[in-house]
Order: sequence, then C-alpha cells, then structure tokens
Amino acid sequence: MSLKNKKIALIGGAGFIGHHLALDLAAAGANVEIVDGLQVNHILSFASKDKKSPNRHLYDYFLHERIRLLREAGIPLHVQDARDYHMLTYVLSGIRPDVIIHLAAVAHADQSNKDPFSTFDHSLRTLENALDLSRYGTVGHFIFFSSSMVYGHFPQDIVTEETPCDPLGIYGALKFAAEKIVIAYNQVFGLPYTIIRPSALYGERCVSRRVSQIFIENGLSGQEIAVYGNGSDRLDFTYIRDLTQGVIRIVENEKAKGQILNLTYGESRSISDLIKILSDHVPDVKVDYRPKDRLTPNRGTLSVKKAEELIGYRPSYPLEKGYTAYINWYKSIWDIARRGTYSPGSQYGGLS
Repeated sequence: MSLKNKKIALIGGAGFIGHHLALDLAAAGANVEIVDGLQVNHILSFASKDKKSPNRHLYDYFLHERIRLLREAGIPLHVQDARDYHMLTYVLSGIRPDVIIHLAAVAHADQSNKDPFSTFDHSLRTLENALDLSRYGTVGHFIFFSSSMVYGHFPQDIVTEETPCDPLGIYGALKFAAEKIVIAYNQVFGLPYTIIRPSALYGERCVSRRVSQIFIENGLSGQEIAVYGNGSDRLDFTYIRDLTQGVIRIVENEKAKGQILNLTYGESRSISDLIKILSDHVPDVKVDYRPKDRLTPNRGTLSVKKAEELIGYRPSYPLEKGYTAYINWYKSIWDIARRGTYSPGSQYGGLS
C-alpha cells in the first residue's frame, strides 16, 4: 500500500523518535501532522528553571533543531496536550487521519520510577484519549510504541514476541498495561492495531540521556563514563533510521495489522562493545565501573524474524555503522552547538 497522500497523525510526534519518523514518512510521500504538547522532555520542560540536566544548553539546541527541521519539511505541528480529551478531539477532527501513531509517553525508566503519577498521566491517559477518539471517523490503523522493557529479565539470550512478559518497574509495567488496552480496543471496537517493541534506540537530537548518548557526551567532555555492572550486559542497540524504515513498512503493509512486532537491529551487543567503538573515535575514554541498579533487567537480543518475514523489515545499521555515525555527528556539532549557533546541513550528519 502506497504512502502517497496517506494522512498520518503522530501523537507525541515532536520527540526523539517522532520527529525522525515524521521526516522520513513525509519524505516517503505521506501527509504527516504532529500533535505534541512540547512538555515531556521537550522545550517547555527544559525552559523551566527547576529543570536540572547536564548539557542543558546543548539539549535546548537539539530541541529547536527538531522544530526547524519539521518546519522546513512543511510538517504541521499542533501544540496540544494529548491529556485534554476535548482539545485532542478538536485537533484530530481537523486532521482526519487514516493512521494514528501513538508515541506520547515519559520515555525514561528511571524517571518513571521516581514519578509514577506523571508517567501514568502522560502515558496511559494520553493513550486512552487517542484510542477512544480513534474508534470514530477515518482511523483505519492505530500504531502503538511499546518497549522491550515489557519483557523484564530476558529468560534467555533471545526473546521473540511470544516470550512471556514480566516487566520490572513502573515504566515496563505501564507499557505492558498499554499494550493490553490497545488490544482490548481491537476486541471491543474492532480497531486495527500494531504494537511495536523497540530497544536501546540511539541517534541524532536525542535528549533522553540514553546510555549511548551519555557515553559520547562524557567522552567528548573528558568526564568518566559510568558503567553499572562489569560491561558484559547486553542490549539490542538500534539506530533510529532502522526503526523509522521499519515503521514505514508497517504503515504500508496490511499484514502488520493485529500484530506485535519487535523492531530492533536484532543482535545484542555488550556495553564493552559500545565503549570500544567510542574509544576508536574519542581518545582517552575513562570508565568508572559501579554496582548495577536492581531495577535494570538483564536483556539481550530481540528476534526480528517475525518483522522480516511479515513486512520485509531489513535493519542495516550494525553498531559499528550507526554508532560511528552518531559519534561523528556529535563531534561535528559539539563545540558550536553548545553555544547554540550551529545549523547542521544534514539531519543524519552526512550519513547516506
């Protein structure tokens, strides 16, 4: 099914995943619009005097770059809090989307454990509103972004979509609850859905302080890299562009409806591997090994065989390629972006 002129609404679409996805969907011919309150890990939260974050000025720059790129691509951004049912109704009735992609959430496990109420409010409240509105009108496909955290401790090195879920902590529990709610709307109202489980994402203009991001920033600034454990823990690191191309295939393919899909690179790598790649590009990286957090699950590889067979998903960015591109992008903007004066010429830092 062609994406040409298909109307797609991204709720929470100005975030890290969302803005990349919006740009790639629009480039593929879709008619994309974004609904985002810019509150969670975005411009409004970073504008608060109470917001405490390392490299805050750098992140301010990244966030404004997202908005600039969306504007230049002609992608409308509706600044609206998705927790407000009536205003969300008004916005979506104007868009009349064929597809809704729901990304709105507090996308950080540690923050979720520290503030469960806000996480529920921005994750499940926004989802319920979007689902309820989707059972009316034009929506023929509801795509929900879940997480690999729903699996909890991996029972073996590789998990499939059939592996029983046993989430650990607030973030994983809410994601798993959200999956059940999405499926329930299909059971009761016949709303077609796809649930996506990504893992350990990394890429340009992220402000969530994921491990891959913190390592680069600390390495470039000469600070120690904190490793919780001995470096042998494994994650299925996934470059953002692999994920967005997978989502495009989901939107294009009717076979994706009614499915839960792992959408990762499909091969776990150790934290030590990540540090080795960084050390090849950033000299004198210093590592501080610390005790592992009890709420960090033991993970590994998410099988992407189902996505490969069902929708032709073909991830093409192994860690050596994707993380190297991410490091090089950071190096190219590091000094001047912290002053807020640099405007990169490529959203992917020159990566083709």
